[in-house]
Amino acid sequence: MGVILKVENVSKQYRLGLVGTGTLKHDINRWWHSIRGKEDPYLTIGAVNDRSSKASEEYVWALRDIDFEVQEGEILGIIGKNGAGKSTLLKLLSQVTSPTTGMIKSKGRIASLLEVGTGFHPELTGRENIYLNGAILGMTKAEIASKIDEIIKFSGCEMYIDTPTKRYSSGMTVRLAFAVAAHLEPDILVIDEVLAVGDAEFQKKAIGKMQDISKGEGRTVLFVSHNMASVKQLCTRAMVMENGSVVFGGNVDACVEHYLKKEDKFSEEKKQVVWKKEDAPGTEDFVLRSVCTKNSDGEILGSFIDNQRIHLHIETEILQTVYNMRLNFKLYNSKEIIVFSTSSHLFEATEKTPGIYSYEVVIPEYLLNQGTYRIALQAGMPGVRQIFHLTKVLSFNIEKISASGTTYTTVLPGVVAPKIDWKIF
Repeated sequence: MGVILKVENVSKQYRLGLVGTGTLKHDINRWWHSIRGKEDPYLTIGAVNDRSSKASEEYVWALRDIDFEVQEGEILGIIGKNGAGKSTLLKLLSQVTSPTTGMIKSKGRIASLLEVGTGFHPELTGRENIYLNGAILGMTKAEIASKIDEIIKFSGCEMYIDTPTKRYSSGMTVRLAFAVAAHLEPDILVIDEVLAVGDAEFQKKAIGKMQDISKGEGRTVLFVSHNMASVKQLCTRAMVMENGSVVFGGNVDACVEHYLKKEDKFSEEKKQVVWKKEDAPGTEDFVLRSVCTKNSDGEILGSFIDNQRIHLHIETEILQTVYNMRLNFKLYNSKEIIVFSTSSHLFEATEKTPGIYSYEVVIPEYLLNQGTYRIALQAGMPGVRQIFHLTKVLSFNIEKISASGTTYTTVLPGVVAPKIDWKIF
């Protein structure tokens, strides 16, 4: 088993707002430097590829100094937030566009599935598009004909195969496009997030096919996805991209962990809330000071994998002595359904004197379903008065990797999704 794909010092530069360099002056300047054997003058300028910041220069580096190798039979997962450069990299690998600097070396035929219906003509039928797409991928008519029944069956579009694809839904289109790319025996299959369009049944079938391609047939897959469950289930290795550069690579679990920390879906204010004294929920005798969610290593996070414990840290201040005070905690899912409630009343001392008091609530691993959750707190002295009403203070996110011993790529039904042990006699 050897190296089938090698990317060496690859960068890609674009001029913002225009196609090409945009001006004859720039083109002549580049040509004049090239015939004198000098470096392109525009390679020394250009902003970092950060879509959230305001453009300060004409040029931007969509990719910068990318280096990696892929072995035959590997499934390489490429993860990162939108705008990190993942799709640009796949377009370079698929020869849709050329790198500004660097070199890409590959062995064998590359099949790409970059967007829904890439290479499909809307006026042609599904069957005709199979032949068209196969030809684009470099297959002969005889090779396509020998596989066409298998392709049609895998796609699940038999009823509509002789209907123009302009009448297909996006899900049907991606089914057919994936079926063509996967069955025409490419040496390297490049897939960019398109499986997100398919339903759960097709995603499962597609992932199984990619595993067969890699393990059974020894071919290589490059897979871009924001679904961490799919990446963990499918890929043998991964790399994380950020602002046009590879910032982390190696073990899939480590890459997913790095991504969830680095590209957290919640801002620092959401992972941790710290109140000024005058703004804090409470009264003249008790106030909240701060709330945050941490992992078991003590890192403040807003996104967690389902196999991680979540440690909710609550810091409070007693300003005057209180009696029989309780701090209550409710967890809501994105549909505003209460997942569970708990209270400190079993653990509170009868009397609390002035000072700083910290609470920790531990949410066990393998309990919560994939999704976003909101933490609400309330404090009071039963039968006497409320200190502050129920207040939603914090959000966090769960990435669902496994449940009931199996890996899933879709959200399981139910408010919670605990890991349940089964025994069969």
